[in-house]
Amino acid sequence: MSPSRPIRAADAPALVEAAGLLAAGRLVAFPTETVYGLGADATNGEAVAGIYAAKERPSFNPLIAHVADLAAALRLGIFNDDALALAGAFWPGPLTLVVPAAPGCPVSSLARAGLDSVGLRVPDHPVALALLRAFGRPVAAPSANRSGKVSPTVAGHVADDLGERVGMILDGGATKVGVESTIVSCLDGEPRILRPGGVAREEIERVLGRALPHREASGDTLLAPGMMASHYAPRARVRLDARQAQPGEAILDFGAPMPGADAAPRRNLSATGDLTEAAANLFAHLRALDETGASCIAVATVPQHGLGEAINDRLKRAAAPRG
Repeated sequence: MSPSRPIRAADAPALVEAAGLLAAGRLVAFPTETVYGLGADATNGEAVAGIYAAKERPSFNPLIAHVADLAAALRLGIFNDDALALAGAFWPGPLTLVVPAAPGCPVSSLARAGLDSVGLRVPDHPVALALLRAFGRPVAAPSANRSGKVSPTVAGHVADDLGERVGMILDGGATKVGVESTIVSCLDGEPRILRPGGVAREEIERVLGRALPHREASGDTLLAPGMMASHYAPRARVRLDARQAQPGEAILDFGAPMPGADAAPRRNLSATGDLTEAAANLFAHLRALDETGASCIAVATVPQHGLGEAINDRLKRAAAPRG
């Protein structure tokens, strides 16, 4: 195992070793169905601090605690009827629920960014679930990349971004969903979608039996990851809703190719206009175009319905002005 690219096939011996690294306070990157996560023992404040240091992430941005099943989640948070309905419908899967922390919740205050709530998810990936069962405690795991940069969808992306900052990278192949989990707050009153993601708004509303308001979280408190204005950003500038590429721009198509220079670097999220395929390709295609050295990426319009809401959220944050 190279010290700079600590990638391991996710076999049984590697999972045992990875659980031991987590118990020792080390960082382990692992695949989920959404993106690769950078994991640490969520109950160990020093280990969680290692996530922030490796990602160079602001400490006010809370982390999601991953658990193996609903029973484990119920030991960490207080679930109202809406939260239970959503967990029953979508776990394991790409949904994170922000709920009040249970009395004595062992998830560290640092992972919760000092809040009295906790973000919980049961991932739908055999490697992630095997690691969580082997470890036996919640694992705090944001996306395994430098803060604000493009999220990783294969093990090599993690190695490129974080290298020797990670004790081990469990290689489970390319991720299936390709965008992060949808985050729903089930705290006071009506549930709120804090971050669109791998479960579409329409599916959540179908389970709850009512429409949810379209509004951003208010105030200065970040209740969940991925809520900063500039996030998921490549080095190149991102130009949204492009109808024609300008000279020198790389091109990110959706459906029919947009007009542009024949020699321009180009990727298509989905030539057939399939939003599920587009979500799975989003971060990998952004990375590939960024690596061409283009100063700007022209992005075609993506529909707003279904997974398009999550795709457009990530693209909007990738295009936001950077501090």
